Amino acid sequence: MVPDVIWYVKRLSANDTLASGAHQAGPYLPKKFLFLIFPELQRQGAENPDVYFNLYVDSHDQHRNARAIWYNNKLFGGTRDETRITRFGGKSSPLLNVDNTGALVVFSFVDSNSGGTRKAHVWVCRSEEEETLVEDRVGPVEPGQRLVNSPEWGIRSPLFVPHPNIKSDCRLALDEIPEAWLGEFPPGAEIIEKSVELCSVTSLGPDDRLLRRRGCEFDVFLSLEEAVELPVIKKGFTNIDAFVSHAQSILQRRKARSGRSLELHLREIFIEEGLEEDVDFSYQAETESKHKPDFIFPSRSAYGDPDYPIDRLRMLGVKTTCKDRWRQILNEAERIPVKHLLTLQEGVSVGQFQEMQGSNVRLVVPASLHGKYPAAIRSDLITLEEFINEMKFLKQDIPRQS
Repeated sequence: MVPDVIWYVKRLSANDTLASGAHQAGPYLPKKFLFLIFPELQRQGAENPDVYFNLYVDSHDQHRNARAIWYNNKLFGGTRDETRITRFGGKSSPLLNVDNTGALVVFSFVDSNSGGTRKAHVWVCRSEEEETLVEDRVGPVEPGQRLVNSPEWGIRSPLFVPHPNIKSDCRLALDEIPEAWLGEFPPGAEIIEKSVELCSVTSLGPDDRLLRRRGCEFDVFLSLEEAVELPVIKKGFTNIDAFVSHAQSILQRRKARSGRSLELHLREIFIEEGLEEDVDFSYQAETESKHKPDFIFPSRSAYGDPDYPIDRLRMLGVKTTCKDRWRQILNEAERIPVKHLLTLQEGVSVGQFQEMQGSNVRLVVPASLHGKYPAAIRSDLITLEEFINEMKFLKQDIPRQS
């Protein structure tokens, strides 16, 4: 019998690795998921029921006899009610290596259904190139997002929403989708404009507004994708090449959306916060060697003016994940010695952070994500609201060019 294989894809957070100093280290997998993988865990009459299985970390040639456990002492007068996989091997495991915080990891759970030798294969991506190869096949995987693929559930199971901590009610019914969108998929800026309309939340601070809007935009995108693509898929394909080509076009569209979404949301928030484009900030303006930093403050013209004070210039790069990508911003604006980088990554190791500091990179992280970073570096993180306030302060008392 061909074994059933269930794929589970996520990015390692600081709470997954040892980076945050959490007492219970190890990649978090939702309780519902582990109950489906290991139904024998769901024994409410037993305290902390567990299951042992073979775990092969193929990317690093490691094998462990791992343990899936349901910490359920809440049923017995305690406080815990969570599932974990343990016995990875401590710091020698790439899954617990602090420097792999932010890395893309693929779990492949295998059940032969023949008496039940159960095992899992794991690949921890070791480079940006490996992450690209994975995302070319499953689509973009953002921090906090979990993708599941199995013969029964299909990819992006409703059990595992992309941003579990962000509530959104922006899914659109078919009659709520603009008719023009159904004829031709709109550019990302239009979808973001729709998400702003559905989720104005200007009463929220910039940090919460950014994350809420991102969740809303993703709901809008999925609603449109389902309306446009599901009829095509149900109609079927005449050959494999046509199917593969169509699937690749869907994945590429998802990657394109993910690639520009964050910076376009920031652009909108900057304007809402009273910063005028091309006066107080410039978006993707060209600098030296045809580099295009995401944002220059106060403007490209000020950056190009040799008499403009360097200490009033700022650059903000935007990377959803920053584990290996933060170095890409170092040469994007040579006049600005300190680079700011906004990221949604759920933590970095202390060593990674010190390396960034040594390269004059300052991290801008939405306030609600600060708790996912090691305590030792939280005070050095900048919130989006703090960054915007600094930009407002810097533009004061600077005469505008006529």
